[in-house]
Amino acid sequence: MSEEEETLILRTQDARGVVTLTLNRPQAFNALSEAMLAELQRELDAIACDESVRAIVIAAEGKAFCAGHDLKEMRADPLLQYYERLFARCSEMMLAIQRLPVPVIARVQGIATAAGCQLVAMCDLAVASSNARFAVSGVNVGLFCSTPGVALSRNVLRKQAFEMLVTGEFISAQEAKARGLINRVAEPEQLEAELEKACRGDHQQTTRRSRNGKRIFLPPGRVGYRRRVRRGESIMARNMMDEAALEGVQAFIEKRPPRWNKE
Repeated sequence: MSEEEETLILRTQDARGVVTLTLNRPQAFNALSEAMLAELQRELDAIACDESVRAIVIAAEGKAFCAGHDLKEMRADPLLQYYERLFARCSEMMLAIQRLPVPVIARVQGIATAAGCQLVAMCDLAVASSNARFAVSGVNVGLFCSTPGVALSRNVLRKQAFEMLVTGEFISAQEAKARGLINRVAEPEQLEAELEKACRGDHQQTTRRSRNGKRIFLPPGRVGYRRRVRRGESIMARNMMDEAALEGVQAFIEKRPPRWNKE
């Protein structure tokens, strides 16, 4: 089955108005292809107009939560205009999460890397399995995670965020909680119960109260933040045209060490 024929985002809604959007590319570690980004954007836009929705859960099928951008897709069309368009589309989807008037909760059952870690950071709350791991690992393929770094820095102290960005190293779920990236950690078999606690907290409030609360706590019109995101997009697009990034991504696809020029 081709990606065009797959349902890349599975949507369910319970009687309370909790909508779950499940990333459904488990064979590709739920990498954010162009098609998945577009489908997720459509779902978020539809939810924004639906007053019956009280909370949103972003979940994932398979072993990984989200491995970031689809590097094979990115490497197939190495043009600056393409990268500018791709990163702008991703940023718009991430900002749409913040603009939603209801809480958005990440349910992280596996690794979340690069734009996948950014997705967790952009959600209002995050609940993770104890075996989940987090990284902004673009540096490992010659690509600095500029835009994910903007979201990360809103959750994690500056020095800790920068360390993640320049090393690309993974941190555990417990470390992510201690640093402020996620709210709760549970053993895998208890993840649903922990998620339910977060959803139940919103259900006990009226829809209007919850919506007004998020608008006050997270005002959507922060020009400075949007400016930083747009600047990050531009930097990442240019970075992707660098020989080191192109070689790093190709090496990742071919499962070999990158052959970087050491000069």
